[in-house]
Amino acid sequence: MKQNAVELLRSSNLRQTGPRIAILMAMMKANAPVTQEQIAEQLGPLAPNKTTIYRTLMNLVKKNLVHKAYIEGRTWHFELAHHCGQHQCHPHFTCSQCLQTRCIPGVSAPLIKLPEGFTMHRQQIRIEGLCSVCRNKNRR
Repeated sequence: MKQNAVELLRSSNLRQTGPRIAILMAMMKANAPVTQEQIAEQLGPLAPNKTTIYRTLMNLVKKNLVHKAYIEGRTWHFELAHHCGQHQCHPHFTCSQCLQTRCIPGVSAPLIKLPEGFTMHRQQIRIEGLCSVCRNKNRR
């Protein structure tokens, strides 16, 4: 996993610093969109401070290694950009019961055609409902 993080940084001509490698490894391990607080929790007592995590995430976003997946309650969730296209990120599904958000790679939606004068930078889709585990619990 560390080698993958180093390769991602190298491919974007970014220095392979400890915080960058640790943050990318935490995101790889999570395998779902995460907040800067969740990254800090996962890294534990050796985590960089929140400002360093945020600045690192913004640098990774600029280099298109990480995307801002969605915002919930004024908090950004970030994920690795490897499942996303230039104008569209894969959809995300949030269970309204367990509140878990999962990536749905391989599923796409048509790009929305905007009225004249508008310019799209990125289309993001978030679907809410019941995941299969919660749905099965409710059937019992």
